[in-house]
Amino acid sequence: MNKQLISKERKEYLRNKKYKQYMVWLTQIAILVGFLVIWEILANEKIIDSFIMSQPSRIWETFTNLTSNDLMKHIGVTVYETVVGFLVGTGLGIIIAIVLWWSDFLSKVSEPYLVVLNSLPKVALRTSHYHMGRGRNASYYRNGSCYFLNCNNIGKP
Repeated sequence: MNKQLISKERKEYLRNKKYKQYMVWLTQIAILVGFLVIWEILANEKIIDSFIMSQPSRIWETFTNLTSNDLMKHIGVTVYETVVGFLVGTGLGIIIAIVLWWSDFLSKVSEPYLVVLNSLPKVALRTSHYHMGRGRNASYYRNGSCYFLNCNNIGKP
């Protein structure tokens, strides 16, 4: 569009619109910086407990030292496990769907079980949290309770 074809009012409107966008952005940044400054001051003055609420300077210090504690390795392992789990789950789901689509008999046999599984809350389908991330020989005793099938391991090394 030729600049000569834009009216003076249109230029003024666009200038005002750009100014308002800039002011919104500047205000958002000022609110964020103000929040962080107040948080830091309250933590330094012991008005809030920095152990529970932390403080921006400690968060920044931890963020800048992320590579010193192998965090990137752990992130890589987590991403790998997530991608592999997603691909395996999706692949098995597609294979099972194809088998059920091709076999009318298997579809009718498995229908009530699939309906029940679908109606369950998804968190009920995961394993016990006592098994999450623990080795085969780990003790099942935790926080004063034990896994109900394996209480005999309490106190054993």
